[in-house]
Amino acid sequence: MVTWEQFIYFAIAAVLLWAVGAWAAWREKAALAYTSTIIGLAVFFSFILMMWGSLERPPLRTMGETRLWYSFFLPLAGIIVYSRWKYKWILSFSTVLALVFICVNIFKPEIHSKTLMPALQSPWFAPHVIVYMFAYAVLGASTVMALYLLFFKKGNIADEEFDITDNLVYVGLAFMTIGMLFGALWAKEAWGHYWSWDPKETWAAITWFAYLVYVHYRQIPTHKPKIALWVLLVSFVLLQMCWWGINYLPSAMQTSVHVYSK
Repeated sequence: MVTWEQFIYFAIAAVLLWAVGAWAAWREKAALAYTSTIIGLAVFFSFILMMWGSLERPPLRTMGETRLWYSFFLPLAGIIVYSRWKYKWILSFSTVLALVFICVNIFKPEIHSKTLMPALQSPWFAPHVIVYMFAYAVLGASTVMALYLLFFKKGNIADEEFDITDNLVYVGLAFMTIGMLFGALWAKEAWGHYWSWDPKETWAAITWFAYLVYVHYRQIPTHKPKIALWVLLVSFVLLQMCWWGINYLPSAMQTSVHVYSK
């Protein structure tokens, strides 16, 4: 039976494999990039599955457990983007960012008990969080693209690069929408209503509308690229507020049914 103390061994193996994949992408060794990244994903996901079995529930309750999924989905999103657009930097980005979240989990471990409150025992809970974590990973990649275009390209933006950013937002927003629908079904089963303007739900709606503003603004023929990119960066800040920022708001800690103790 795997325990949280064994996480570091799986994490080191996975990160090393992802790093090799990132290096191979820069060296234009596509076969090695795919193989190494996918094996790393398999190693990391095997730990998630074994933790799932040990806890006798999906490892999705605490922030540490959701970071576990985010660390997995970042390289997954990276290899998907790399396979579609062959952007060399994406695997390096996903590896470094995944390493950051892994280090947070190593140096700030949280309690991983088998206890799961009744509201989290709904069959909609796991797909809701998993889909959201994938959406966050893809939107994180779109944010890096926005930073790159805004501060490094400095106006010399190729249409292809903006198309990549748009496609990442489309995919991330689509999965976020699916996640919200799963969340509504979960809320109906757990609390008897689909939507209650809980602080978490309110910030989720704000984030969803922010990305929708970006999508629609990009469709305006006279739109300004820099404004679009700033909208995207603001949207990602709102996403962080929705994901973990509300845990530090006094009003949310007092009234939100989505803020759980560790």
